[in-house]
Amino acid sequence: MLPELQMPAQTALEGPLAGELLLVARLLIGGVLAFMGLNHFLDAENMTGYAAAKGLPAPRAAVLLSGGTLLFGGIGVAVGLLSTIAAGALLVFLLVATPTMHDFWAVPEEQRQAEMINFLKNVGLIGAAAALLALSATAWPYALNVRLL
Repeated sequence: MLPELQMPAQTALEGPLAGELLLVARLLIGGVLAFMGLNHFLDAENMTGYAAAKGLPAPRAAVLLSGGTLLFGGIGVAVGLLSTIAAGALLVFLLVATPTMHDFWAVPEEQRQAEMINFLKNVGLIGAAAALLALSATAWPYALNVRLL
């Protein structure tokens, strides 16, 4: 017989410095992902070539769409604007892009280590995006807290 799971009496955002730590996490995660999105636009030519090499249909459109998703999601998470949509967009992007773009198991040996590093980095970011999505149902301290959902 498995023990019954119970929710803690105190939520994560009620602990000491919880709001400040969440703000730092949001700024770091959102800032990095927004910068990655901006880089899709600044280096669109090279990224389009990489996307084409990975076999994506309409590689330029994919680069621009993913760049916009990262930019919107990263800024939204960082400032707490449309947090559910922003965190959800980042999660969906990472779930699709990680195995598609960083398929370390299917690349030549000389590329395997770099692709594995990027794959594992993205897996960590998937965890962060999932945690932010789970927390998006509550009002975030130090956030704009505008929501549609």
